[in-house]
Amino acid sequence: MEPLPLSVLDLATVSSDATSAQALTEATELARRAEELGYSRFWVAEHHNMNTVASTSPAVLMAHVAASTERIKVGSGGVMLPNHAPLVIAEQFALLEALHPGRIDLGIGRAPGSDRQTMAVIRGSASALSAEDFPRDLIDVMGLLGDVRTDHGLWNKFSATPVATSSPSVVLLGSSGFSAQLAGVLGLPFTFANHFDTGGTLEAVKLYHEAFRPSPVLDSPYTIVSASVMAADTTEQAQILASPGRLRKYGMRTGRFWPLLPPDEALSHPEWDRADAMPSNSITGTAQEVTEGLKELAEQTNANELFLHCSSYGVSERIAALEIIAEDWGLNAEQRPKAVLG
Repeated sequence: MEPLPLSVLDLATVSSDATSAQALTEATELARRAEELGYSRFWVAEHHNMNTVASTSPAVLMAHVAASTERIKVGSGGVMLPNHAPLVIAEQFALLEALHPGRIDLGIGRAPGSDRQTMAVIRGSASALSAEDFPRDLIDVMGLLGDVRTDHGLWNKFSATPVATSSPSVVLLGSSGFSAQLAGVLGLPFTFANHFDTGGTLEAVKLYHEAFRPSPVLDSPYTIVSASVMAADTTEQAQILASPGRLRKYGMRTGRFWPLLPPDEALSHPEWDRADAMPSNSITGTAQEVTEGLKELAEQTNANELFLHCSSYGVSERIAALEIIAEDWGLNAEQRPKAVLG
């Protein structure tokens, strides 16, 4: 039996002593290694005005990553659609698909990817491109990319590219029941942001399956679930390597955007004990412990695919974690597990 497909989600995280250029170079290095190891996809996020995240423009970073790799599917995890005009996103991803046919995923979300003040600047005003318009805007993007669901929309007057020969895979992202139900009604693949660590995973997946209707792109539900992971030779070592990301997440939850510190500084931070006591669904340990945790998550959620988000101070630790997980999972670059989405 083939192992479940595994994929990688990356934020191009900027460590405390690094630059954005270094973070983007490391993200590309991580994508190349993920491809070599047999991971199915490499997705990049959209975040704005955050001192630890260099991934501000998914389409730009995707173009570079796709050009730097050969086979792995490259996508957005995701584009925050309320920040953008639907035609602009459709044009960007139609162009990416034309450059790299069959390798582009358009993961779409409705969160701002930033604070409200930054969101207002990006959108031009606090009310422009409202999240309440998300279903309509999503339908417009889909139609512009060739998946027409209604009689009237932007595609009646505009085209995302003059002569399209293929379309990117559209995947709806979410961390709530709303996105789960919308994905089901539209018959789209659904990715739940389990790595956000805010709960509701099982409920959202259940809602998605209950709401699912077959569509032109999907006959049956396709569920992708993300997980924060860190693997090393020993459980203790993995916990140490995971400490910078854990402290950063705790800081964000309490309204403080701390830099991504080295493990020794994270462990000696005045707030470390509170961060360490924070409830978390992250999967940390040896390769065997992590793969067992991933299998349990897949079984609980009936997932068709899992996304791994490794947060560590250095890229070498992230690469090493992907390597030992791939080996224990049974990934094979030459016999890459086939995902329904390509």
